[in-house]
Amino acid sequence: MGSVRALPPAPAMESSTQWEQERAQLLGRRISELGLAIAGSRVERLVTRLHEELAARGIVFRPPVYLSDQWGCPDGRPVIGVPFYLADGRLERIEAEHAGSIEGDEEAMRYLRHEAGHAINYAFRLHERPAFGALFGDYARPYDEHYSADPLSRDHVRHILGWYAQKHPDEDFAETFAVWLTPELDWREEYSGWEALRKLEWVDAVMHEVASMSPEVPALTADDLPVETMDWTLGEHYAEDERLPVGDARQFDADLRRVFANSSDAPAGEEAASFLRRHEGELVARISYWAGTGPMVVRSLVRALADRAATLGLRVAGLEAATLIELTAFGTAVAMHWRYLHVRPPTLRGAAR
Repeated sequence: MGSVRALPPAPAMESSTQWEQERAQLLGRRISELGLAIAGSRVERLVTRLHEELAARGIVFRPPVYLSDQWGCPDGRPVIGVPFYLADGRLERIEAEHAGSIEGDEEAMRYLRHEAGHAINYAFRLHERPAFGALFGDYARPYDEHYSADPLSRDHVRHILGWYAQKHPDEDFAETFAVWLTPELDWREEYSGWEALRKLEWVDAVMHEVASMSPEVPALTADDLPVETMDWTLGEHYAEDERLPVGDARQFDADLRRVFANSSDAPAGEEAASFLRRHEGELVARISYWAGTGPMVVRSLVRALADRAATLGLRVAGLEAATLIELTAFGTAVAMHWRYLHVRPPTLRGAAR
């Protein structure tokens, strides 16, 4: 299910009570006051890898990287924002508790390559070239967070989850660049016979053209949301996430009864509610990955299912692995159905990519 990292282990001598106290203190502090920096952190090592990959392709330009609230490039700005929690092991642990997992190095590199694609597009204004529109589509098209995707499309590369190249022409270019940049990937062989190969060949030609250039990058501003300007608490940061509007959870009764058994049929089985709560982190990570939705959307669904299973008195009757597979498949179906029907007005360009 991709490269993810489990919860970072607590120090050997740290008790759960000590961690809860430290966690509570961190959640109450402003993010801007946590003293976070890239130097000496895991982020520094990842950025070094990105620079090595760019150098291997002969690209001189180095997009500035800074800590922010999430992965992204402020629209039109050739800079790369990286989630602040990756710069501190304690914050990684809180993120993992919240999201079910955190980015492993390989997954983080996929994101960095993708954001580097945005930065290079903006730095060299590649989207203004006629060939860009002919290959990737209209760059000025309104940006819609909820998009339809064709999983069988051969017009787009596959790099990060959610068929992300199909989201917008800007994302299509960034994903294509990321595939082109990936070390030891024979993209000509990988995409032989695909329409996406034409895009990769264009990126290859353009990168050779601009490889020796290094455009100036304006200094960061508050609008770029560097970590020093994030004047809300860590607790507030996590409270803002979108949740699934479950409403009446009785709508899931038939589904839960297909996965679990009545207590009279499996009296020795683990309580279904306990099973769901015990595997919450794993389910959140798996379903979020396959559905391409935020972890809090999935977490709210899993918790609603656990509460309803407790009300129904259901128990686990099958093998643990088989039960997890069924729950993952069911949860992914619900999350994807919500994702495609939960329509928001298209947002105009201006958000982080």
